[in-house]
Amino acid sequence: MATWQAAEKAGADLVVLCDTNGGSLPHEIRDITRGAFGKLKARIGIHTHDDIGLGVANALAGVEGGATHIQGTINGYGERTGNCNLTSVIPNVALKLKKQSLPESSLAQLRELSQFVDEIANLRHNPRQPWVGSAAFSHKGGIHVDAVQKLARTYEHIDPALVGNARRVLVSDLSGRSNIVMKAQELGFDLGNDTPELKAILNRIKELEHQGYEYEAAEGSLALLIRKTLERRIPPFSVDAYHVSMRRDGAASVCEATIKVRVRDEQAHTVAEGDGPVNALDSALRAALVRFYPQLQSVKLTDYKVRILDSVAGTAAKTRVLIESTDGKEEWGTVGASDNIIEASLQALVDSMEYRLMKAK
Repeated sequence: MATWQAAEKAGADLVVLCDTNGGSLPHEIRDITRGAFGKLKARIGIHTHDDIGLGVANALAGVEGGATHIQGTINGYGERTGNCNLTSVIPNVALKLKKQSLPESSLAQLRELSQFVDEIANLRHNPRQPWVGSAAFSHKGGIHVDAVQKLARTYEHIDPALVGNARRVLVSDLSGRSNIVMKAQELGFDLGNDTPELKAILNRIKELEHQGYEYEAAEGSLALLIRKTLERRIPPFSVDAYHVSMRRDGAASVCEATIKVRVRDEQAHTVAEGDGPVNALDSALRAALVRFYPQLQSVKLTDYKVRILDSVAGTAAKTRVLIESTDGKEEWGTVGASDNIIEASLQALVDSMEYRLMKAK
């Protein structure tokens, strides 16, 4: 206290209390801040770390104790386990404590800001970030989705749009009709509880998920499944044949992919090299298709994930491949599953390209 008072006497107009080792509990922060608030005329600030997972809670406890200044970082970046996360503190102060901290219009850009900082830092956005993560307002269980349809606040503590987020309905083999209907509508399909094809869509999802597919992070593949069931259109292209090989070129290993693609009555046959079999296959597929669909030139893979589904089978195990793609404006996920990792990858790649063509219409 003597140090704080000396700083105030020397002209400081803000005294920031720092829980630098991050080990305090909220009630301790509140009481210490309250003690400082009672003996200082300068404004009080609070600086907390997240070493015990209470960085945000401790900052809010400091506000309860009289602090009007909070220090933190976007997405909680910081040494050790991180600092107080401003993307959580800001909406808590504004929407839960009802205190003015920044313009309301800025609050609606919070998710965009969080993603922008992750992009600049070259880190993948954490989907489970409170408030701004893609899973923050996601619903999977049938009873959740049905309740959200009837009264959103039963399962959503705020309107997601207030922080620039959006409701997401997840679809899996546990899904009921409500999930499928809401997800289909979210993806732009005119689907209702009385749509005849609804049962077929639900049964097809359950069948494919038992084969190893997963649609929670593969909305592109899900949209194609729904569209094919509803509209029964001929796909914009098909893969007639492909071949992937590896050769030694000096000290380097080079992967080469050959692919034959059919578009209507025409066939394209292309060859491409890549850093690995999937990269080579992606390059060959793209080269074959851009001749017919120039808009696919902008599509790029942003993430590639492999999940072994039955590890007891060893190298013969079934594999699930999840691919995330972007055209610079929108992101989407697609999925493939097979005993052959290359085949699973090709399925996901084909869905990615087909989804982009579907969205262009």
